[in-house]
Amino acid sequence: MFRLQRNTQAPTISVELSEEEADAFGAELDALRAEIVADLGQSDVDHIRSIIRWCQYSEAGGRALLHFGIGPLSFVLGAGALTVSKILENMEIGHNIMHGQYDWTRDPELDSGTYDWDNACAAENWQHYHNFEHHKYTNILGKDRDIGYGLLRVSEEQEWNPSHLVQPISALILASLFQWGVAAHDLHVDEVRPNRKSVMALYERSRPFLKKARRQLAKDYLFFPALALANAPRVFAGNMIANFGRNLWTFAVIFCGHFPDGVRIYSEEECENESRGQWYARQINGSANIEGGRLFHIMTGHLSHQIEHHLFPQIPAARYPQIAERVQEICERYGQAYNTDSFGSQLGGVARKILRYALPGPARPQATAATA
Repeated sequence: MFRLQRNTQAPTISVELSEEEADAFGAELDALRAEIVADLGQSDVDHIRSIIRWCQYSEAGGRALLHFGIGPLSFVLGAGALTVSKILENMEIGHNIMHGQYDWTRDPELDSGTYDWDNACAAENWQHYHNFEHHKYTNILGKDRDIGYGLLRVSEEQEWNPSHLVQPISALILASLFQWGVAAHDLHVDEVRPNRKSVMALYERSRPFLKKARRQLAKDYLFFPALALANAPRVFAGNMIANFGRNLWTFAVIFCGHFPDGVRIYSEEECENESRGQWYARQINGSANIEGGRLFHIMTGHLSHQIEHHLFPQIPAARYPQIAERVQEICERYGQAYNTDSFGSQLGGVARKILRYALPGPARPQATAATA
């Protein structure tokens, strides 16, 4: 197993690369990507198939305990197993398949074009704003709408407005309802103007979202409770807890990978005529990793390796721990900070930013990102 070692001599602030250095930097990362792609094979398929099986076992066990169990212990175990299933399906299975990480297998069940996850967000909406907007324009203010999700101020570069005063509460609400925040993100509700044309455009954009939302609500809160007959309230509550637990976990993992201390925000001007190597540098400086063991990485969908994911979003995520040490070594040689720390430290950094930037005025924290 690959585990990064803390290196206190590595830079905590990245140096600016010259054009020649950026080209060389990009060439090394391109070569690493080509090496991994050439090595993809049956072991990668075996991994995702194994995760799918464990997800199905966990869901079946959780639903059986909720439907047929008696007493609080079976309820806790059932809701817990269903939560694990929803996390695995959302993070390691759905997210990664819909990124196209397994399209090379030509397996219809692993096809990014047809897979639809157990989530309120319509697949086509997510793939547009996430796969295209977010990954192409990572951390470019005005281009990457994932910076604060249009709700939170997480950097001094973002313009402050009075609604940010309550963002500690807004963040808790977003975390609790995260799948719904993700689902509504591509609707551009903030752009709606008080006229018929704008409202009709919103309605048209909302069609996939409304269709998927109806399906998810019916499945979790009508269909499965109805199957349980007298145990319907117990199943309803178990599904609610599982969705709530999945929402909190995905919010924490995603925010720790994007908004802890040391993550850089870019202006549009800085990224004009950007080369491949400069794009790679922006991905690294706009991301952060979370340290942990193999099970932790699986439960995050390997988004605990957010740096590697932003560099190579279409490589199967289970490969990220394998290449992390090499990415780190390349970063060190080119003076690029490799932001990695424990889950608690990264989450604490996110919480401090949410509190700090709730207030107006400059409040840039010092770049103290822990580096591997």
